[in-house]
Amino acid sequence: MARVASILLPLPLPEAFDYAEPEGMTLSLGDQVVVPLGPQRLLGVVSALRDGAGHNRPLKPVMEQRPSPPLPPNTLAFVQWAARYAVDAPGQPLAIALRGARAPKPRAERVIAATGQAPARSTPARQRVLTAATAPMAAGVLAAAAGVSASVVKGLVDEGVLEVRMVEPPLAFDPPDPTLAASALNPSQAAARQALSALWDAGGFQAALLDGVTGSGKTEVYLEAVAHALAADPQAQILVLLPEIALTQAVIARFAERFGAAPAEWHSGVAPPQRRRVWEAVATGQCRIVVGARSALFLPFAHLRMIVVDEEHDGSYKQEEGFIYQARDLAVVRAKIEGALVVLASATPSLETLYNAETGRYRWLKLSDRHGAAELPDISLIDLRETPPEHGHWLSPPLVKALAETYARGEQSLLFLNRRGYAPLVLCRSCGEKLTAPDTDSWLVEHRYTGRLVCHLTGFSMKKPEACPHCGAKDSLVSIGPGVERVEEEARSLFPEARIAVFSSDTVFDAEAARTLVESMAAGEIDILVATQAAAKGHNFPNLTLVGVVDADLGLRGGDLRAAERTFQLLAQASGRAGRHERPGRALLQTYAPEHAVMQALKDQDRDAFVAAEMAAREASGLPPFGRLAAIIATGTDPAALESFVRSLAAAAPNAEGVEVYGPADAPLTLIRGRRRKRFLVRANRNVDLQAFLAAWRARVRVPGSIRMTIDVDPYSFL
Repeated sequence: MARVASILLPLPLPEAFDYAEPEGMTLSLGDQVVVPLGPQRLLGVVSALRDGAGHNRPLKPVMEQRPSPPLPPNTLAFVQWAARYAVDAPGQPLAIALRGARAPKPRAERVIAATGQAPARSTPARQRVLTAATAPMAAGVLAAAAGVSASVVKGLVDEGVLEVRMVEPPLAFDPPDPTLAASALNPSQAAARQALSALWDAGGFQAALLDGVTGSGKTEVYLEAVAHALAADPQAQILVLLPEIALTQAVIARFAERFGAAPAEWHSGVAPPQRRRVWEAVATGQCRIVVGARSALFLPFAHLRMIVVDEEHDGSYKQEEGFIYQARDLAVVRAKIEGALVVLASATPSLETLYNAETGRYRWLKLSDRHGAAELPDISLIDLRETPPEHGHWLSPPLVKALAETYARGEQSLLFLNRRGYAPLVLCRSCGEKLTAPDTDSWLVEHRYTGRLVCHLTGFSMKKPEACPHCGAKDSLVSIGPGVERVEEEARSLFPEARIAVFSSDTVFDAEAARTLVESMAAGEIDILVATQAAAKGHNFPNLTLVGVVDADLGLRGGDLRAAERTFQLLAQASGRAGRHERPGRALLQTYAPEHAVMQALKDQDRDAFVAAEMAAREASGLPPFGRLAAIIATGTDPAALESFVRSLAAAAPNAEGVEVYGPADAPLTLIRGRRRKRFLVRANRNVDLQAFLAAWRARVRVPGSIRMTIDVDPYSFL
């Protein structure tokens, strides 16, 4: 055989498979091919080629070489690196990288084109049609351009003067124009923009933290850095990652205004045919700017020169299912592989990013003031032990008074509670049973809008029963605790004339619905917005002057090592929605623990003190960013078999200096979808090759078919 091709398949397989390159076929690295695997024909990617001379066993040949754009070498290298980092099969990230290539093509469109034949009978109307038919176009468009009826165009088609063609929509995206007028920058913004431009000009891999308080104009700064990159390199491609689909439309509008052309968008709400168009345009370099969610990091960029990770601290960048990865960290690696500039932007950077900035690995650019005349909001704590809400209510008297004052002035308020639905728990007054999803420890959340009980973990839902499923008592089920729907109900009873809306993933289902609600809020058409974290990230509401946090202690409960950091970030971001323009803003945080370090840091707006204390605690414990963590989760339907496996897994753990293994232990959510769960936690010093340790450990055991084992490097969830 001439050559052997190693084909990487988008399946959870440990390595690439070898196939013969058939005579007459010339393959290259990254080519998309079809190969046989058992009885199946599968799409794969050429990951290596070598001389077939001396190969002593027959190989099945590659069946087909696809005409689709190949995976660029840097994208292939990134996919393979990501798999090694996650201690997972390389086919897992490859499946993400090929998601657009495997999407259906856009349907061909019917267009009308001139054949060059003259009409048997010429009229002024027919002549106008022929004059307008300079390029293929839809029949309706041609008729409108010529100012004639559709029947005139049809008559020319019937005569053969015009013909109907089926054409695929073009790949091309309108090119951005970096020379358009830019927004005016204040001195702090201008200095940050100049520093980013200098990093770009230096060439090669560069990393920067754009650290600015809420409302400081970080978006304008990185927009101008993007403009500099586009102007300096006519082939440069830019990727902007966002944590929420709800933010996409606003950022796309900013890019369209700045560059005169909308960027491509990439997230779960994009229709598959459009996803295919974006994928191919990115691979061929015809799409210059992409704004998208974390999976956009795996797109096959031909000339990726800059990555922006907006709200880099956000936990949404962590993919928890399937191929597990942290998009912020992988963005830095992708930039290094591409020799690109990566900009991490946040008002509340993660401790890992701050550590890298403090130690000089990232250039640290600070924006300490809000843009224009706006000032940071005043933050006050409401001690619920001293001024509790009325019985059966959730808004304290000081917060109700502030809402009334704000409403009377014609200004807007945001009531923030990071809990969806009406009530997080439904229990029976007769027997005390807490309603949970079938075969799952997760509580069922009541949703009054739909009259259903929903498991937010598994997606199970059921109509709220009239009697307790456990003891049969009728009218005994009561709702415990508040969700955003319950807070909205209370707000409506207090302010019946106010325009009130709810912003959560249960009420805003896609990017278009999010855009509509955000525009309504920005236009002043909503008086009180009750929202989860969907409204706490990056939105700019000019008339919003009051933020009320209903349960500021919510995120501090549980054993999450990042609980304090996440709570500080989330509440600082939520509070930062207030007073972003000329009118001053304020935030009121309801808490049962006002003395907690997080609450005091928020009240004093002293991020540095909080970060210093949190860093010291992490360093003393050897936790990130001063150490490394990984989790191993084993699940099975048979408790005895699962227990036997995790004990054998514990016994097989390699001995390694600087590594500590805790477990096995029952996961806090022990049962999900009928599968029991056991967890290990691995802590390692920073100088330990944690991936090598995990790979060696996994190689020492055989996982039974009834058991699933997952490795999570740098876990964010401890449930």
